[in-house]
Amino acid sequence: MRVDPAVVKIFAENVRADIIVRPVGLNLDAAIVQKIANKVKVFQGMTHDCLMSTLAMAEHMPHKAGDVVFNEGDIGSSFHVLIAGEVVVEKARGDRVVMLAKLTAGECFGEMALVGGHLRSATVRATRDSATMRFDRERVDAYSDSAHIIYRNIARVLSARLDVSSEMLADLVVRTGGDTGPASLG
Repeated sequence: MRVDPAVVKIFAENVRADIIVRPVGLNLDAAIVQKIANKVKVFQGMTHDCLMSTLAMAEHMPHKAGDVVFNEGDIGSSFHVLIAGEVVVEKARGDRVVMLAKLTAGECFGEMALVGGHLRSATVRATRDSATMRFDRERVDAYSDSAHIIYRNIARVLSARLDVSSEMLADLVVRTGGDTGPASLG
């Protein structure tokens, strides 16, 4: 007897939906899902069903103003999407803390740990009461329908951040009178 692969896939998704615990306090009504689809770059290009399955794997994380979401140097295996509030990304430099970015709803952070398995490269702290959706690498990788889209979109986000960082570095070099070009080979 031959089994239709589409039926197997539907059955597997139904089993998965029963196993995955929906995040407590995260209301996935149509308006919120549409906002997420339009605003969150890591989910761009997903079908509605794919997005719903992806959102179902998230853990809802509330953060009070001043709470640290994670610290620089922590082992990371997840990324977050900020769904409400505001966070800052900070990096320690000697006895100083430098703010690298201020993020608002719809932006993601922690994605470097997802793609590289790195230690956290910065601290993320809530500046006001906030909420995130946390996506663990194991769950993302287990759902191939969305994993390739998420990873592609994370590459785009990181590329855009690298462009901004390169411009800032070039401006800093010019302002401080540093090296203005490649060393000559002669």
